[in-house]
Order: sequence, then C-alpha cells, then structure tokens
Amino acid sequence: MSEGTATAENLDVRLEKHRTELTGYCYRMLGSAFEAEDAVQDTMVRAWRSYAKFEGRSSLRSWLYRIATNVCLDMLAAGNKRARPMDLTESTPLARAALSPRPDHTWLEPMPDARVLPPVQDPAEAAVAKESVRLAFMAALQNLPPKQRAVLILREVLAWRASEVAELLDTTVASVNSALQRARATLAEREQSGADAAVSDPLDDEQQQLLERYVAAFEGYDMTALTALLHEDAIMTMPPFDLWLTGHDDITGFMTTLGASCAGSRLLPVEVNGLPGFAHYKPDPEAGGFTPWSIQVLEISDGRLTGFHFFLDTKRWFPLFGLPLHLEPETDQVQEGA
Repeated sequence: MSEGTATAENLDVRLEKHRTELTGYCYRMLGSAFEAEDAVQDTMVRAWRSYAKFEGRSSLRSWLYRIATNVCLDMLAAGNKRARPMDLTESTPLARAALSPRPDHTWLEPMPDARVLPPVQDPAEAAVAKESVRLAFMAALQNLPPKQRAVLILREVLAWRASEVAELLDTTVASVNSALQRARATLAEREQSGADAAVSDPLDDEQQQLLERYVAAFEGYDMTALTALLHEDAIMTMPPFDLWLTGHDDITGFMTTLGASCAGSRLLPVEVNGLPGFAHYKPDPEAGGFTPWSIQVLEISDGRLTGFHFFLDTKRWFPLFGLPLHLEPETDQVQEGA
C-alpha cells in the first residue's frame, strides 16, 4: 500500500468518526432527515478536497463543524422552514376532516436516533441530546433565523464556549451572546404544543407499561382501551396531510371512520427523535401479510399519551429506519431495524 493510499484511508476514518454527530447538528439546523444526510455528505466532500489547506489551527472536529454550518446556511438561504401540521393550520373537527397533502419540503421529518445521537457515557449528556431532537424542540428551532439557530445549537446543545462559536462563525463573542439571548427569548415565547418533557431516559416502568397497553389497544383496535391512554387534549398528526386532530373523541372517531383500514395492524418498536415510536404495518388485502403505513412518534406526559404523530411517506421512512417493506403473517420475531 502506498503512503498516499494509507493517508487517504486514514483521513476517511478520521472524517467518518464525526458523521453521526454532524448529522445530528445538520438535522437540528435543517429539520429534514434527508437534507441533513446530504449536508453531511457535502461537508465530507468539501473537507476531503480542501484538507491540504487545513492548517490545524483548530481541531478537525471544529473545522468540520465550520464547513457543515456553512453548508446548512447555504441550504437555508431560500428561507424554507420545516413545520408540523399544528404550526400551519387550526385543529380540524372530525366532522370537517379532509386529507389534504402538502409538499414534502413543508414538513419536519422524523429521524432514527442511531443516525443523529452518538453514544455517550454521561446519562445527563445523553438526556440533553435526546431532548434536542424531539419534535416540539425541533419545531421551535425552525422559528429561529439560521444563524441564531446555529448559535443556540452550538452553545446550548453541544456546549461549545462562546469564543469557539464566535471563531466558527467569524464574529465576536458579544455578537454570539446577543444571538443566544434573542434565540432563548424566541423559544421562551413559543408555546410548546405536545410537550414531552416527562419522557424519561430510559423509560420508567410506568411509561413502559403505557406503551405495552398502547400496542395492545392499537393492534386490537380497541377504542375504549385507547381512549383510556390518551390525554383529553391529545394531538394526532399525519404528515404529509395538514389535518390534525385534538382530543380522544375526534382521534378515535377518525380511526374508526377514515382510518378504519388500520384495524388489525402490527407495530414494531423504533427509537425516533429521542422518543418512543413504532413502525406501523397495516393488513395488506392484496398480497397478504402487512404493508408499511407509517412511522409513529409518541409523546408522553403525566402517564398519558399527549401526542402521536404518523409519518406516512413509507417509501422514504422505512428504508431510513432499516425496516422491511412487507411483513408476512407469521413474522412475529421480526427485529427492529437499524
């Protein structure tokens, strides 16, 4: 092996060590799983091409974050920001429920934990990381101007010093502190619909039992049992449709009318956005077995489900989560995807 080849392979290894944390950073910046992975790949390519000019005045990690920040700021220059249905419309009563899709770029997207949360030893650090990719926090981030968003993530989530952020953004410490204050004020003013602060890490016994009861109620399509698990103000969303429902009566009413084809579904657990979730397969009347229907993300507070969000673009989401695109009736032992 030539020295040049060995050096190239070593650089590849060094860059790849940072992929997961960079994907988490870009995901928080962009609100899109696929745009985040594109941004990180662009970052890696730029780093590879310009490594000869890297003078080592900062760490490789800091240099990669500088590149990734510039990539994200360029991608955000068009002004598009991701949202949840409740950020765009009023809640719709069941009597007027209609399934109106919006383009993919409208929506805040789900993301497997494993792609954005690198392993850490400190439980407190792990908890902060999970909280920072939860849907409510991600939606709040989308309301910040891009540079404020970068400052808040770097300072509050990744615990960078103000001087480090100033160097990365080619600005002053005073400017960084000012941006952080404005970002904090914006988040404080924003109402956090579907708050999930009560989700523990790992799930406590009560929360685990709640999920087990949810699976039994959903797979059995037992609306009485499901109602008992839902907070009276629970929220249900279904991107790419802008419809969202509030309250257990409208939610279970929807499930027995427009959503009646989900009776007899199967749920497989997934770890998504720092929250419990499930890959939802509904019966396939043509091929038999079960066909993908949604990635469910659940929010829990005070022993009840306060929100459950169904992401329906299964051709995109199931491969991202490493999940099969069909389940046979007898596959009771199918394992959760990567």
